[in-house]
Amino acid sequence: MYEPNVIGDWQEYDAGHAGLRVRVHGLEKAEPPRGRDDAAEGLTYFRFRVTVENRTTEHFGIHLEDGQLDIRIGADGESAFLDWRNSQFIEGFDIYPLRRVTAVLFAAAADSSLSQVDIQVQLKVDDDWTDRYLWSGDIGLHEPAVGVGARPDTGADSLTAQVISFLEKEAGPGSAS
Repeated sequence: MYEPNVIGDWQEYDAGHAGLRVRVHGLEKAEPPRGRDDAAEGLTYFRFRVTVENRTTEHFGIHLEDGQLDIRIGADGESAFLDWRNSQFIEGFDIYPLRRVTAVLFAAAADSSLSQVDIQVQLKVDDDWTDRYLWSGDIGLHEPAVGVGARPDTGADSLTAQVISFLEKEAGPGSAS
């Protein structure tokens, strides 16, 4: 694992799995379709998707289940609850050339920790384990949309405020705003 992907980015595989790519996307608050798990009492549910795309001329057998995902939330990287009963995994699916397959997964965590979500995925392809890759993002529950040239109303800790501060420092003193 080199550096984390941003949620929504594609990760290309190389070596023995060249032509396959995977992404974690669609991170949002959502209630599970078959009801809440008792173990998630007091937690906020969220949903995300893991999509595998085959850009080769051969087919691969794809396997993705709960033991191949690790979901960490908050600044301390605490484990989130993965609701395996409501999640739709990829279990032994043959993905043919120019096709995609998507798993829809439900997890739950404390609402206050959803400003930082890290999801690590390790696929099994034709009985071979792939490299693990990490995606980072947030659910965006705490930040309003910010227009061009506008300042966020949230505190200096918001991601938008950090980006604006970084860009202002890079521009240097005396640059026009």
